[in-house]
Amino acid sequence: MEIIDISVDRFTYLSNQVSDSEGHGHPGEEHEATQTLTRIITDEGIEGYCFGGNPRVMEHIVKSAIVGEDPLYREKIWQRLNQWQRIHKSGLSDQEIAVVDMALWDLAGRCANQPVHKLLGAFRDKVPAYASSMCGDELEGGLNTPEAYGDFAQMNCERGYKAIKLHTWMPPIEWAPDPKMDVAACRAVRERVGDDIDLMLDSYHFYDRHEALFIGRELEKLNYLWIEEPMDEQSVSSYVWLTEQLDIPVVGPETAEGKHFTRAEWIKRNASDIIRGGVGDLGGITPLIKTAHLCESFGMRMEVHGGGPGNLHVLCAMGIAGLYYERGLLHPFIDYDKPPPWLHEIPDPLDSNGFVHVSQDPGLGLKINFDYIKKSKI
Repeated sequence: MEIIDISVDRFTYLSNQVSDSEGHGHPGEEHEATQTLTRIITDEGIEGYCFGGNPRVMEHIVKSAIVGEDPLYREKIWQRLNQWQRIHKSGLSDQEIAVVDMALWDLAGRCANQPVHKLLGAFRDKVPAYASSMCGDELEGGLNTPEAYGDFAQMNCERGYKAIKLHTWMPPIEWAPDPKMDVAACRAVRERVGDDIDLMLDSYHFYDRHEALFIGRELEKLNYLWIEEPMDEQSVSSYVWLTEQLDIPVVGPETAEGKHFTRAEWIKRNASDIIRGGVGDLGGITPLIKTAHLCESFGMRMEVHGGGPGNLHVLCAMGIAGLYYERGLLHPFIDYDKPPPWLHEIPDPLDSNGFVHVSQDPGLGLKINFDYIKKSKI
C-alpha cells in the first residue's frame, strides 16, 4: 500500500462561539466559520481522516514528505516531519504534524478494521471525564461571578460529572487576572459541590511566583486535585520552585515546545508533579504514546490535555497514567452534546455516571457527514 495524495477539504458552518483577542473561546453571536478535513489517500482506496489542517502546509510541505510512502510506516513519517520542522518552523507546527499523524492512525485502523486504542494496546473502553469550563466572562448568566461558577458546577454534577476543572478570568477582561477572584471562584465551587467531587484549576498562565504560590496554598485548603500552568512555562526554574513549595500537585508543561523531549527535561528537574501532554501539543498520537511510556517509567501520572478522538484513544490505551478525559470546553450557553454539522455523532459521549466511552469502530471512529462537507465546501 502506498500514499498517492493528501488533500484538505475546507468548508463552512454556522457557529455561536467566538475567540477574544487573547484566543480564548466564548459564546457569541451566530456567524459563518470554517473547518477543514484532511484526507490521506492510498493506491488501494483506503483513506485516513482527521479534522484540521492548513491546506497550504499540506500541499506545499507535507505532500512531498509522505507521497510514495507506506502509510503504515507511521514512525518513519513522524520522524521525517519532526526533522523537517527545523527548516519549516513557521508552517509545519506540532498541530499540523498531529493532523497528519492522526489521519495515518485512522487509516491504519480502517485497514485493520480495529479502533485505534486497540492498535495501541487497549487498557480500557471508557474513562472518567472532567467538565472543563470555558474561561470566565462578563456575560449575565454565564461565568461572570464566583457564584456563577458554583451554579455551573452544580449543573455539571447533575449531568453526571464526578470532576470539574475551572478556567478562570483572563485578559482581555479589563480587571483580570486577579488571584483573589480565582480563589473565590474555586471556593464557591467547592462549597456548592461538596467534598466528593474532584476539582482542578487552570488559571491565568503568567502569574508571578508569589501569586501562583498564594493560589496554590488556598487550593490546598480547598482540597483541589491539582493546579495547572499558573506561570510562564519558559521559566522552568519557577516551576521547580513552585513544586517544592506546594503540597498540591503542579501540572505541566502544557504549551511548552519540544514534544516528549521537553517533558523528559521537566521530569529530570522535578519541575512538576504531573506531566501534561496532548496530541495537539506534541504532534500526534505517536509522540503522546511516547510521553505516556516516559511517565510510566518514572512512576508519574500524565494527564492528557484537551479532548477529541486522538486523546481519547490514547487514554484508553494507557495503563498507569491519566485519571481523566478533559471534556469541553463547556459553558452554560453552549450545547456540547449537540454534534457539529460535519459529524453525525460526537466522538466523546458521556454516560450518566460521568464516563466517556471510546468508539469501537475502525480507526478514530469518526462518524463523518461527507454529504454536509461536500455541500458546504469552499
